[in-house]
Formats: sequence, structure tokens, C-alpha cells
Amino acid sequence: QIQLVESGGGLVQAGGSLRLSCTASGPSVVKYVLGWFRQTHGKEREVVAVINTYGDHTDADFAKGRFTISRDNVKNMVYLQMSSLKPEDTAVYYCAARAGRAPTMGWAGGEPDYWGQGTQVIVSF
Repeated sequence: QIQLVESGGGLVQAGGSLRLSCTASGPSVVKYVLGWFRQTHGKEREVVAVINTYGDHTDADFAKGRFTISRDNVKNMVYLQMSSLKPEDTAVYYCAARAGRAPTMGWAGGEPDYWGQGTQVIVSF
């Protein structure tokens, strides 16, 4: 059983930056791909970025060039550094985990095994 707890959400102006953090706890976290998803009201949850224990990562097209996912295997944490934020980035951001190696969770790699409770990000005009 993996527990995931997100932090770092909040209100930011368009063009600003925000860093989300997720603490993962449980056995063998290093064996899990960790990542970030987001969901806007009325829309399906979508993958933002995922990263494996080796630092290999896959990013959604909208995230490339603006968002950076990183991971600390000592602290069992995953981060999402977001910059040049846009109002359309407003969403609840979820941390997720899936056992495995390939950084494809949420895409071909299958759905997460575990989810965090989510953290709200609001980007104002």
C-alpha cells in the first residue's frame, strides 16, 4: 500500500510559477513510477508528467517547456515545477503511483495503482 500526499497548490497569477510536492510512503516506493495528473471541472483526468526511479520521464505536450517533473528517491518525493502558468492550467492536481519501470503511466503503461487526494491550483488572469 502506497500513500501519496500532495502539497503546494494555491492561487497564482497567469505567467507565474508554482511547485507541487508529493510525499510517497509505503514499501518499496522506488519500484513505482510516480507522476502527476490533473482534472478540471467537467473534464476527464489527464496525465501531466510521470517519472520512474531512474529519472526517465514522459511529459504531456502541454507540459513540455513549462512544467518539470523531478523525483527524490531518498526522500520518496516527486515534484512538479510549473512555470508560465496559464488560466487553463487551473485544475486539481493529483499525485499518482504505479508499480513498474516504464514512465508511461496514464498512457500505454496503464492506470495508476494509487492516488493522492489532490491539490487545487488556480491560475488567475
